[in-house]
Amino acid sequence: MGQSSSTTNYSINRFLTPATISSESSDLADEINIGPLRDHTEDIPDDCLAYIFQLLRAGDRKSSSLVCKRWLRVDAQSRRRLSLIAQSEIISYVPTIFTRFDSVAKLSLRCGRKSVSLNDDALLMISIRCENLTRLKLRGCRELTELGMANFAKNCKNLTKFSCGSCNFGVEGINWILKYCTDLEELTIKRLRSVNNGSELIIVPGAAASSIKSICLKELVNGQCFEPLVVECKKLKTLKVIRCLGDWDSVLVKIGNGNGILSDVHLERLQVSDIGLGAIAKCVNIDSLHIVRNPDCSNLGLVSVAENCRKLRKLHIDGWNINRIGDEGLIAVAKRCPELQELVLICVQVTHLSMAAIAVNCQRLERLALCGIGAIGDAEIACIAAKCVELKKLCIKGCAISDTAIEALAWGCPNLVKVKVKKCRGVSSEVVNWLSRRKGSLVVSFDAAESEGLDGSGSDVGGQESGVEFPVMGDQVVVGDGPSVSVGRLALLRAKLGYFASRNLVPCAFNKSSNHGDSSSSNL
Repeated sequence: MGQSSSTTNYSINRFLTPATISSESSDLADEINIGPLRDHTEDIPDDCLAYIFQLLRAGDRKSSSLVCKRWLRVDAQSRRRLSLIAQSEIISYVPTIFTRFDSVAKLSLRCGRKSVSLNDDALLMISIRCENLTRLKLRGCRELTELGMANFAKNCKNLTKFSCGSCNFGVEGINWILKYCTDLEELTIKRLRSVNNGSELIIVPGAAASSIKSICLKELVNGQCFEPLVVECKKLKTLKVIRCLGDWDSVLVKIGNGNGILSDVHLERLQVSDIGLGAIAKCVNIDSLHIVRNPDCSNLGLVSVAENCRKLRKLHIDGWNINRIGDEGLIAVAKRCPELQELVLICVQVTHLSMAAIAVNCQRLERLALCGIGAIGDAEIACIAAKCVELKKLCIKGCAISDTAIEALAWGCPNLVKVKVKKCRGVSSEVVNWLSRRKGSLVVSFDAAESEGLDGSGSDVGGQESGVEFPVMGDQVVVGDGPSVSVGRLALLRAKLGYFASRNLVPCAFNKSSNHGDSSSSNL
């Protein structure tokens, strides 16, 4: 064809590095003329490259930032979240870290129990360099004091979310945050030692009270020092109080008399009664309510909630096998709360009467969990299968059902997408496999192991504990027949509220609750 035998020129542009030519291809290498190398990522704008980094997992993003100086710079400038192990040694690295990551808006500082945490000086250096910080989470930072929190609050006034746990500063440290962070919207306080030591100081609402929308208090011996703040937050929408000592009825009464927008309430292992539930019922916009192991709450309080909170969409009840909440309360919910979409019942005394009422009246019910309820049998599940046409996710654990109940699910609940069957001895694997084949798109999770302790608390996701209840005598905890051991007030709190009780059920029957605007995003 008249083709010339002269050397053919090849122009090879590689992504970042030239190709490596093996010795076995030496003849071909002689014919290759490598052209000038060029980085084609230079054509990608910094904003687009930053967006690509945001799609990567943490490990991949770290590796990518080491490719070249430009990628290192773009990664640093676009990184909005940073999590650090906040040990004392970090103080010498703070200038370097926050000179590189100068756009951090969300910061997490964590220190283990056996390590010495960063101190006030390190936190001050961080606050000076993080001008755009809007969220801060402190865990185990025991060397921080009220003075350090005061200096931090003065420098980071744009904070919108603050969370601290297992720290040593107390009420005064929180007061500084409330005074200077006027845009604060979310406040989470867990296991603050100075608060737990019984300080007589109280929380001063401060300027932040006008903006706070969410408050979570957990494991505080003197948690009622937050009462002025909780009452004064007129924009409060979410309130979670978990294992805090004291009479909370009076606090809830004050909230009910002045808060018209409260929508999400979580009450767990508290000294709260029907008086408190009746006060909450005055907040007519409540759409999510958790009543978890509160022994003084009964049908009377639940009926009050049902009669007034007609917008209720999510209800979680762990009755702790005390039998004070049952058919009467749930029938009232069925009749008065037609918008109900998610219902979790654990160790509650219910029968076919209330289950039938819910199945008939709550036509929008999408997620249902029934755990540790001996009265739930084949007839109740068959009723649910026939009537709950919108049901998408169903969890049955520790109930007296058999293969008949599983077969009923095959012919009902046309929108069902996920089913969990746990600790139900009457159910065989054969019928579960049959159900999976019968409904090909249905995800079925089955565990026939023997029944274990059931717990509906959702406060400790991921960190489950096991053990037994400890009898309490005065300021001592007695373990079995062993000698009594003196304990502090926090340990006494944990023992009184069943902190060491068996918690073998998934902390929450639905791992992630749906957002208020999306009713189908929960994970069963």
